[in-house]
Amino acid sequence: MKSRFTRFAFGLCLAMFASAASAAPCMIVTLTGTQGGPSVYNGLAGPGTLVRYGDDSNNCNAVRLQFDAGRGTTMRLSQVGVTAGQLNAIFFTHMHSDHADGFPDIMQLRWHFGPKGPKLDVVCSADKAAPQGYAVSCVKFATHSADAYLQSGEIAQRHTENKERPAGGPGTVTNIITFDPTTEPQVVWTSGDVKVSAIQSTHIPGHASYRVDTPAGSVVIGGDAGNDVPAPPRASSTSEQVEKLASGADIIVHSTMHTVMAPDKGSGMPAPIYYRQSTSTDLGAMAKRTGAKHLMLTHLIPPLGASNQGLWKVPGGALTEAAYRASVQEGGFAGNIIVGTDLVSVRLPAK
Repeated sequence: MKSRFTRFAFGLCLAMFASAASAAPCMIVTLTGTQGGPSVYNGLAGPGTLVRYGDDSNNCNAVRLQFDAGRGTTMRLSQVGVTAGQLNAIFFTHMHSDHADGFPDIMQLRWHFGPKGPKLDVVCSADKAAPQGYAVSCVKFATHSADAYLQSGEIAQRHTENKERPAGGPGTVTNIITFDPTTEPQVVWTSGDVKVSAIQSTHIPGHASYRVDTPAGSVVIGGDAGNDVPAPPRASSTSEQVEKLASGADIIVHSTMHTVMAPDKGSGMPAPIYYRQSTSTDLGAMAKRTGAKHLMLTHLIPPLGASNQGLWKVPGGALTEAAYRASVQEGGFAGNIIVGTDLVSVRLPAK
């Protein structure tokens, strides 16, 4: 009996080892919010992208990275089974409210329900002075995002309920990591087989774009990047730095402006706002040049089905997925086009 049991146990161990060894690496990229700009439309969450990496044994969920966190991010994360406390890191492309409104919610939940857990890595550009004299500061934002809760007395009250919650509030459970963006990619965060690189890109001071490389594939998150030249004449509306970062990447996630909103087409949108975004047609051309397999359009301006983009009308009426898809194809891209809706995902490798 002992011999049979030993053989059974040995065989079981071999089977478990073989199963673990054969678990293929995988990555899932999910748009947690696709609203374009700070306006509100049809329940869309604010801009954000969740990148999960692991293998088949854990459904690609060993590492969870959030890029930007617009309003409603925690609700969208909950719909894919991810809690605020399970995020390994959050990365900000820039300090615009539509990309950051969900951050205080993430940190409040993490402080509330997991105060003894690891601090959340918050990765972003170092303080950047603008030509007009003000400074853009991700550090101050991350440090002070919960000040309203401190001032209201909520932090003190909840601290009395559970002394494990630090009296200083959510800011005490963050680990802020800053970098100085340059026009060449630089590694800003790593964990095991996962590497995140960043590059300086143009939108507002301190804007950065990111690339995640894993054994399962790679994804670039462009944020709101546009061309360094602020208006025509120029070769493209897209960022040359993002194109450099995206060379050979599998997936590009990028904000987009449809050309129907151009100043000469009657939308009423101010030219500087239009020109600081990348158009869907130019993104198609860039994705073709970089060899991307998937282009995920997000931060759609205008949103699907909307007759207005905030204060400005959509000439000719609401746009459809087909209109965005045709615009991308006009740029020559023949790969997989995802016209972003909240929670749409791409898995590498596909199942």
